[in-house]
Amino acid sequence: MKRTTRRLSPRYMRKWEPMELIIPNFGGDMLLNAYYVTGLVEGEGSFSVSFNIRRMLNVGIETSPSFSISLNQRDLELLKSIKEFFGCGGIKFSRVDRTYKYEVRAVKDLFKKIIPYFRNFPQKGSKQKDLELFAKICEMVNANLHLDPSYLREIIEMAYKMNPSGKRRYRKEELLRVFGEVKV
Repeated sequence: MKRTTRRLSPRYMRKWEPMELIIPNFGGDMLLNAYYVTGLVEGEGSFSVSFNIRRMLNVGIETSPSFSISLNQRDLELLKSIKEFFGCGGIKFSRVDRTYKYEVRAVKDLFKKIIPYFRNFPQKGSKQKDLELFAKICEMVNANLHLDPSYLREIIEMAYKMNPSGKRRYRKEELLRVFGEVKV
């Protein structure tokens, strides 16, 4: 029996063609596929929003969204490749858990590079819900709405729905108390 192959139109292939980046590596080239990066982030990445009480600010709270991937020292070259892949962010060593962390904190890069990437190559697990909240928060911070107490309250509420098992410096009630929203 003769085997036939179905040819896909170039337009169809472009829609599904994964983004790839070849990174020079010591033993050859490291090929990073967009789906690999998405899967890595599903397991080892985090979308988070941290808050710091800063009495000098008009609203009293600093809002800092970030995207990060933490890996063991033996995977430092992979983190460097991911930094190259996204074209933004930095890598630092964390003494707390003795890992290297690739992190993007610039709202411009989060808004124009990281969020669009994960909308094109979405995650399949619970982090996709975190991404949607994170994207909304980044949009609000990009528009400077975090400087308005009523919007900041909304940002805090959304942030505390993300990563429910994550570490937090402040309880939500402590932050809301800063601008008189909650009596504890």
